[in-house]
Amino acid sequence: NLSEVVDGLIMLIDNSDIEIPELMTAIKGPDFPTGATILGTEGIRSAYTTGRGIVKIRAQAEIEPMQKGKHRIVVTEIPYQVNKARLIESIAQLVKDGVIEGITDLRDESDRRGMRIVVELRNDVVPDVILNQLYKHTKLQDSFGIIMLALVDGHPRVLNLKEILVHYLNHQKEVITRRTRYELGKAKDRAHILEGLKIALDNLDAVINTIRSSANADIAKTALVEKFTLSLRQAQAILDMRLQRLTGLERKKIDDEYIDVMETIDWLESGLADEQKVLNIIKEDLLEMKKKFGDARRTILSHDTSSMDMEDLIAEEDIVITISHQGYIKRQTLDNFRNQKRGGVGKTGGSGKKNDDCAEHLFLSTTHHNILFFTNKGRVYRQKGYEIPEAGRTAKGTAIINLLPIEQGEKITAVIPVKEFKTEQYM
Repeated sequence: NLSEVVDGLIMLIDNSDIEIPELMTAIKGPDFPTGATILGTEGIRSAYTTGRGIVKIRAQAEIEPMQKGKHRIVVTEIPYQVNKARLIESIAQLVKDGVIEGITDLRDESDRRGMRIVVELRNDVVPDVILNQLYKHTKLQDSFGIIMLALVDGHPRVLNLKEILVHYLNHQKEVITRRTRYELGKAKDRAHILEGLKIALDNLDAVINTIRSSANADIAKTALVEKFTLSLRQAQAILDMRLQRLTGLERKKIDDEYIDVMETIDWLESGLADEQKVLNIIKEDLLEMKKKFGDARRTILSHDTSSMDMEDLIAEEDIVITISHQGYIKRQTLDNFRNQKRGGVGKTGGSGKKNDDCAEHLFLSTTHHNILFFTNKGRVYRQKGYEIPEAGRTAKGTAIINLLPIEQGEKITAVIPVKEFKTEQYM
């Protein structure tokens, strides 16, 4: 980010002994034009201290509620150098191959206002789980390799953050020195011409007579050089001088300009002799650049959650799991239930029809507990509490055959919630 780099350079100008960790308080990390989020600072720290590093970039995505209990995932920023069209194709292919289940629609709503990829989900899936699967299997989360390689004195070198800033400042010193020398040469050249004009104005009558008595311009130029000890360029400037410059007002302008030019020469010469003045010029140029072209950071720096388990992203809360006689399962929050005091009226738990399904299993658990399903064929299946689709009190729920890979004729005979389940304990 230009503004951050300028701040870091100014910190280095003010304190040449500054260390990389302090520079990183200004230059926080890469700022990609496509925005997105960098996960963790370890890769940035490695790149800035050694010149090499890898950062994880994650798309900017939000889960939005829809009607009928559905949700959609809206992606507004994708990692740098990820092709949007190919990203959408890869998501569609994952749905087609059955790697990710629960996506009902996928479309691109991007326009001139910005990017917008919409992924609509079924109402019986956990949006956070689908989003996590998209991060895992697609370029919605990608890695970007950093190598701070530069040509230094014609040789390739891998530089750390401070070294690359030092080399940039050295380059700017050379640029400023060359520019100052060029401007000094122009100022001295102008002062030389003005000195000739001042001589002419101080000896105006003699100069006019010399020019008038000469047969041509070349003779007049030679006569002026010899008579008034001028250079050829000064003599030519006198010959080119317009008559209006002979007035008193124009003469004052020449005197004022000569004073300004001499002050400029003094300032430029002192700048070449003092490195700190060169650094001050660089600082002024950098601040002007920041004011003119600096902008806000696009890429967000965040903690690395990519290595976290899915349940780390889901709050643990008490839930009620219901399995009906006809094989439908659902989970509900404890808020759907309340104590019924004497004479109270209970809440409706079904549609009220005579042929309604009835609850066969009903138990209390949490979103983080393991739910073990035992079948009549001696098999056991495991699901996390949050993986069981949530539904309302009057909703039927999701058929267990759509949740577990049970065979035809296989039925659930027992369900046990356990806090911890380690496979090796039961082998």
